Amino acid sequence: MRVVAAAATLAGALALTACSSDGGSEGDAAPSASASASADTGGGSASAAGALEGSWLATTDGKAVALVVTGKQAGLFATGGTVCSGTAGEEGGMRMIRLKCTDGSKDRATGMVESLDKTSLKVTWEGGMGAETYTKAEGGKLPTGLPTANLGS
Repeated sequence: MRVVAAAATLAGALALTACSSDGGSEGDAAPSASASASADTGGGSASAAGALEGSWLATTDGKAVALVVTGKQAGLFATGGTVCSGTAGEEGGMRMIRLKCTDGSKDRATGMVESLDKTSLKVTWEGGMGAETYTKAEGGKLPTGLPTANLGS
């Protein structure tokens, strides 16, 4: 139960801070996107940020990871203290996430969305992290089926 509460707190903290920006990140030049676009991911004219919008949760290397996209702003928190903020949007026909982490880590600095649907998001990070698959959190609730054993230990 403590793990679920910690993950919920992590997602809530991310939602509160996801809109902050240090003004100097490389991702500030990302094009703006409408948040009112449909979640259709089959190409077309769907806004990249609109389709990505929401709270996404994953477990990577035994740590809870929360990625929140609001408009073109993105933020990421992971148990253990990783805090990152930046942008999400379309660049050259690809959906990209660009983050700057407070600890200086480059593991999740640039991510390309490989797949996206209503409940699942796969991002491949250029840094050492590689691919991560996230599950969408709806209505402030954690998605079912998340592995919770040994999170953050």
